Amino acid sequence: MNRGADRLIAILLVVLAVACAWRAWLALGDTGFVWHGVSSFAGDATSLRAVGFLVAALACLFGTLLFWAGFLPGRPAHAAGAPLFGRAAEVPDTGRPGLRKVFLVLPLVVLAVLAVDRFGSWRAHDGGEVASQPSEPKPGEPKPGEPKGQDVVSAPPAPEPVTPPALVPPTPVAPTPPEVAVIPPPTVAPLPPAPPPLPTEPEGHRDAVVWLAVAPDGHSIISASTDHTIKLWDIAGKHLIRTLGAHKDMARTALFMPDGISALTAGDDGEIVQRKLSDGTVLHVFSAGENGGVNKLAISPDGKRAVTGHQAGNVIVWDLQKGTVLHVMSGHDWSVSAVAVSPDGTRAVSGSIDGTLKLWDIDSGKQLRSWHGHEQGTYGAVFTADGHHLITGSGDDTIKLWDLDSGREVHRFEGHEGTVYTLALSADGKRLISGSLDGTARLWDMETGNQIALFDSQTGPIYAVAFAADGTVLTGGNDRTIRDWPATGGDGVVLFAGAPG
Repeated sequence: MNRGADRLIAILLVVLAVACAWRAWLALGDTGFVWHGVSSFAGDATSLRAVGFLVAALACLFGTLLFWAGFLPGRPAHAAGAPLFGRAAEVPDTGRPGLRKVFLVLPLVVLAVLAVDRFGSWRAHDGGEVASQPSEPKPGEPKPGEPKGQDVVSAPPAPEPVTPPALVPPTPVAPTPPEVAVIPPPTVAPLPPAPPPLPTEPEGHRDAVVWLAVAPDGHSIISASTDHTIKLWDIAGKHLIRTLGAHKDMARTALFMPDGISALTAGDDGEIVQRKLSDGTVLHVFSAGENGGVNKLAISPDGKRAVTGHQAGNVIVWDLQKGTVLHVMSGHDWSVSAVAVSPDGTRAVSGSIDGTLKLWDIDSGKQLRSWHGHEQGTYGAVFTADGHHLITGSGDDTIKLWDLDSGREVHRFEGHEGTVYTLALSADGKRLISGSLDGTARLWDMETGNQIALFDSQTGPIYAVAFAADGTVLTGGNDRTIRDWPATGGDGVVLFAGAPG
């Protein structure tokens, strides 16, 4: 780098210093510091912006002096005839290369900050003009210029004068007092009674319940929580059997293996762990490595394969018998947020947070179909019993039924007012339960598409749903509890309470 280039950089830094100083002056004027003195200077966002521009201006001036005086020389050129490789080819740095890099990057950073600040000022100016426009007065409100807090009664027109009969003095008439409008006191709706406090259990989950699964025999439930733990519950006895284990990070999914003696769990730590139900002993750990955390997990009906969706956007097929990776299937541009395996175990579907859906062949790892299913992320997916249809829930608040042979949308279930985060299909395939971030779970008739029942937790998002063996609905959510709801609708009961807050 020659001296001429250094002088150009110095000139650029001077220009940026002046621009920063000007922006700081304008910002200080907005705070009142310029016009009213130091006492009016407030530590709000505008004041902090002014200070930031002053610091940037000083930094640019300092860099100007360094470059103009030649205190930051560049790397010398490669000597003619010197070798291109090896130690002899290395050109030692002179001067202060680290400091030089800082002041070479400084103009780019300052230009970006000035551009962002200028754009934000235009936006704020436009918004201020719109906000300053007067709005039409609402019914019952006084118009501008009229007194507030009282009714305005217009005076009646004055009567025309009447000449009294001769020699008969007019009879004085007492003036009629003006009518005074009576303003009723404002009516305030009474606040609804506060909901009763939720029960607590020391052995319950200490954070949101994000997954529920019912054992094949219907006697127990397995749950996963953002508190990292996996717990096994006895439904009939209404008690905790044991904490099966914990992940190093948030636990996302926990499924019973078809053998009835073990479970497969996964979480944000990128591990898929097979554990014994009898005592929680770890049988095998599958590591996703650079694929990142496991957002969702599905198991083939025969228990030989597992499919996982990962934060890095890949879908992995695992051979559970050999303990190896069968396929790593890429294609999603964003994190995978839903996976499901077909009833015959030959195909898998994955959904991403960008709304795309992909159908895969499990044996070959090939992509069979890809389509944009939702306007926002897909967070729940389940195959129907025939294997030719798929149900998905999404951040666009909808639930969709798809024909996988044609990729066509067959039906849309609407009613949720928030992200549909989880889905479960009844064993006979006639009913669908959905859980949403709007705090409700809804029961749907698969034949008609009509809503059968609404379950309102009134305590925040519902992240997990399942059908109990008796047909009732189980939910888990933000309140740390696992609840049981009647299949016909109505109030639920806390089946398993969360730990004290």
